[in-house]
Amino acid sequence: MIDIIGIEHMAIAVNDFQDTRNFFEEILGLKLSNSETIEDQGVITDIYNIKNGKVEFIKPLGKDSKIIKFLKKRGPGLHHICFQVKCIKDSIKYLKENDIKLIGDEYSIGAEGYKVIFIHPKSTGGILIELAEK
Repeated sequence: MIDIIGIEHMAIAVNDFQDTRNFFEEILGLKLSNSETIEDQGVITDIYNIKNGKVEFIKPLGKDSKIIKFLKKRGPGLHHICFQVKCIKDSIKYLKENDIKLIGDEYSIGAEGYKVIFIHPKSTGGILIELAEK
């Protein structure tokens, strides 16, 4: 089994950060805790810490970003849910042993230095799931 610690974050795809920054900072009173460029995933992230997790906004880094396809097809909205796991290598091994389709064969380094891997929506009933180890 996978040792899930909790929900690490929910990721929301956006075209730009201005509207989300205005709402989250000015209306909800939250502070932007981290903004980061993740080259290999083709995104820029804005992360807001909340009491029991995080909300991560992701926007395309360039015209080749995979997020552009998502935004064109679905528009801004929930992109994925990320679960924090105790050991990413054990999680990947378990998923492969159970014929779960992953996006990639090994973990990569995501925002905030987490080791991450994505589970393909075809294996989850249509939801993109990210696993992350701190």
